[in-house]
Amino acid sequence: MITTVLAFLVTLAILVVVHEYGHYRVAVACGVKVLRFSVGFGRVLYSRRRGPDQTEFVISALPLGGYVRMLDEREEPVPAGELHRAFNRQPLSRRAAIVIAGPAANLLLAVLLFALAQWIGTEEPKAVLSQPAAASIAEDAGLRSGDWVRAVSRDGQDWTELRSMNDLRWQITQAVLDGVPLQMSVSDARGASQRTLRLDLPRLSTRDVDANLMRQVGLGAPYSEPVMGEIKADGPAARAGLRAGDRVLAVDGRALADAQALREQIRQSVRGDSARPMRWQVDRGGRTLELDVLPRVMDDNGTSIGRVDAFIGKPVEMVTVQRGAWEGLVLGAERTWELSALTLKMLGRMLIGEASLRNLSGPLTIADYAGQSAQQGMAYYLGFLALVSVSLGVLNLLPLPMLDGGHLMYYLFEGLTGRPVSDLWMGRLQRGGIAILLALMSVALFNDVARLLGLH
Repeated sequence: MITTVLAFLVTLAILVVVHEYGHYRVAVACGVKVLRFSVGFGRVLYSRRRGPDQTEFVISALPLGGYVRMLDEREEPVPAGELHRAFNRQPLSRRAAIVIAGPAANLLLAVLLFALAQWIGTEEPKAVLSQPAAASIAEDAGLRSGDWVRAVSRDGQDWTELRSMNDLRWQITQAVLDGVPLQMSVSDARGASQRTLRLDLPRLSTRDVDANLMRQVGLGAPYSEPVMGEIKADGPAARAGLRAGDRVLAVDGRALADAQALREQIRQSVRGDSARPMRWQVDRGGRTLELDVLPRVMDDNGTSIGRVDAFIGKPVEMVTVQRGAWEGLVLGAERTWELSALTLKMLGRMLIGEASLRNLSGPLTIADYAGQSAQQGMAYYLGFLALVSVSLGVLNLLPLPMLDGGHLMYYLFEGLTGRPVSDLWMGRLQRGGIAILLALMSVALFNDVARLLGLH
């Protein structure tokens, strides 16, 4: 819990400071006087004046954002000697540059963070697949347990090499959003028996792009051998006589391909409110044993499933994903561009009803992911921070009043007509923008609570 809170606060602090610093730095460069640079809103907790203009740098009580307040005649009277330094007196190009500098700073930060994560390197699951779900897209494509996906292509000409399972999931997600099939170069786990398969991803709609997308495709956890790990005392597995290291060969006479298949059979062992007994055939040190296992029943989001209270499967094979200085920087820029486009695409699809509003996340989900990534290591946390920085940069560029993108729309109107938006329409647009933002925040918070309660 402490790690989650600290990671969340650090995330907010970094992203807010970078965003506002972008506004501040360009404003100073344009000759605009900055009165206050605030991290947070509400009551001031810390204040210090610095620089030739004695800009007030403050930390406020509510850390969900920040702002840069500049000299502006619309907010207070400006001495005649400083009118040339007021924001509202600047040429249109300078005002636009100051506004766009905040989101741009977030996107540049994301490039650097992605690059840092690649330079440090991460341990990720190798793209070796477990048995696809029955009658799924993956099974129909001909994928089998133990297949290693080496590369993917959309046209069969340009191939992208995959370094890990995470790369494969990213490529599948983008292909589903674009409504195109994905060709895969596949071999066995040793790299032999190379063949090309085709995932018919257009069978899915963009509404399927959510946390369960891989399950919709038919892909589960990475390949893991069906070997018993740690067994909880007094659980169903322990009572059946199972031991750590037992290799499960078959259940009820059906041979097992991998640990994923075994876990699925255990889950589906429940009929009504009770579990049925299962006959397991296991290999223990070269001896074949027959054991009767009776799973216990537990509720999983309203569905009754079976559990044996044991860790099932050998640790999956991991690969080190690390890139050099230039390669990491290029990939950071590519990933930032791709995520920016993906974010806009998802928002557009949600707007027209082609994608689920469940994809919106709020502060509770961000805090949870911040804590999880921080526990996994610095590279993972940097990648998470980059992801949120991209989201913040893109969302702030949306043409909604109260956001930077809304101000840019005002300037576009001014540039086309030669006159600014009237105070009357400015007030109406601001109220409309606030209503839209509150609605979005409400949906995001609802999704957060639903995820915590297991309803999504």
